[in-house]
Amino acid sequence: MAKKGKKFQDAAKQVDAFNAYAPKDALELVKKIDFAKFDATIETVYKLNVDTKQADQQLRGAVVLPNGTGKEQTVVVFAKGAKADAAKAAGADVVGDDDLVQRIQDGWLDFDVAIATPDMMGQVGRLGRILGPKNLMPNPKTGTVTMDVEKAVADSKSGKVTYRTDRDGNVHVPIGKVSFSADQLLGNLQTINDTIVRLRPASVKGAYVQNVSVASTFGPGVKVDFTQF
Repeated sequence: MAKKGKKFQDAAKQVDAFNAYAPKDALELVKKIDFAKFDATIETVYKLNVDTKQADQQLRGAVVLPNGTGKEQTVVVFAKGAKADAAKAAGADVVGDDDLVQRIQDGWLDFDVAIATPDMMGQVGRLGRILGPKNLMPNPKTGTVTMDVEKAVADSKSGKVTYRTDRDGNVHVPIGKVSFSADQLLGNLQTINDTIVRLRPASVKGAYVQNVSVASTFGPGVKVDFTQF
């Protein structure tokens, strides 16, 4: 394992690794010890007691954070006719059909969210090997394959984040920027917590949430006492 730098070590010394902090206290501490020279993203990680080999224990979806993410999202929409016009009116950055598919096949990937109407998925499916690994493939579970392109664009522009369990049962979700107030971050974290708890698979036995932490881009993790939500 690579040795951590001095700034990280200094930040880590301010964290009690054996203590789970109250949610707001944890967020205030993450803000205090952040040492990045830019407005770093703060992320939460949930360790869940799920077996991701079981289809019914895999979590995947999207939620709109009440205080946004602090990041300007570039949104593309695959649509034709009236739905293309609606997407443009809603504020989509790029709208197209076969021409947009070809543009991406040619190597253009300068966007954060891709949305498609169901009738376009035959063409968009050809981009699976390009968009899939970058988690950009439109998917009904995240609300990005839909006829309601206006809502999908608006949600993406106003703070929608996606979540999914990795193979070890962890869920990583951004909750804002270091420049956010602790209360703004707490509101977003509460929304993520409510969503994850609500989606507890019926087949899970025992404790469902095992650990929750928050951290900035380069900073050390801070444990959160999730029983205080």
